[in-house]
Amino acid sequence: MNPKDITKEYTNGEVTVVWQSGKCTHSGNCVKNNPDVFQPKEKPWIKIDASTSEKIIETVKKCPSGALSYYKTKNND
Repeated sequence: MNPKDITKEYTNGEVTVVWQSGKCTHSGNCVKNNPDVFQPKEKPWIKIDASTSEKIIETVKKCPSGALSYYKTKNND
């Protein structure tokens, strides 16, 4: 496994954010749009419980490289 091509998942029970390090271009969109969740100087760098699922999804959709993606992990009906 290439250490520069890591995939990690972070979940809050409603949504799971998937990060693929090999795709990341470090545009900073995630940090600019949701700094409470995306904190690249911290470990883990995604604090999934620091924001609403809706705002997290909105932020992930703005990732230009596709390094961040998400899937819903809970039915909210």
